[in-house]
Amino acid sequence: MPRQIIQTPNAPAAIGTYSQAVKVGNTVYCSGQIGLDPKTMQMADGIDAQIRRVLDNLKAVAEAAGGTLNDAVRITVFLTDLKHFAKVNESMATYLKEPYPARAAVGVASLPRDALVEIDAVLCLA
Repeated sequence: MPRQIIQTPNAPAAIGTYSQAVKVGNTVYCSGQIGLDPKTMQMADGIDAQIRRVLDNLKAVAEAAGGTLNDAVRITVFLTDLKHFAKVNESMATYLKEPYPARAAVGVASLPRDALVEIDAVLCLA
């Protein structure tokens, strides 16, 4: 099956050797997003703003692939401080409808650009 590279100016440009997402068949593998503003490439200030920016970035990539965040079947959340997990839950509930995707949360020592949160996703488009 051929791979389709997903690229949108509505999410931050890749800052490494990766694509924003890769679509194979009806599956979309979204790279991790951090709280960078796609226009300025500056990090959002604080955990709440970063969570919203990350979810907005993922939403933009999902839309560029022809889907929505509600097509997510698997999400991984990386946090430099797991005490912020309740805030992630609150924000995710405003971006996703039930039934929610499978999810993992991982505490990490650090993230690129000193981000506080990173989220990736796998989408299945109908």
